[in-house]
Amino acid sequence: MESTIIEKIRQLPPELQEEVIHFIDFLRTKKSSKGRKRPNLEWIGGLKAYRDQYTALELQKKASDWRD
Repeated sequence: MESTIIEKIRQLPPELQEEVIHFIDFLRTKKSSKGRKRPNLEWIGGLKAYRDQYTALELQKKASDWRD
């Protein structure tokens, strides 16, 4: 398998060989990111006290205004 891959890479022009290197790096990063911890969701329900005061749409608008 390794020799087949190397032979195919050698047949590519240099600019495509560079792309192969970038793709390999991407695949390695992708694989290592799968081992990450799941996000902490302790924030869920944190705005419960405001549920009667604001709608989800109003909160979304306030967050959008805050970002701008």
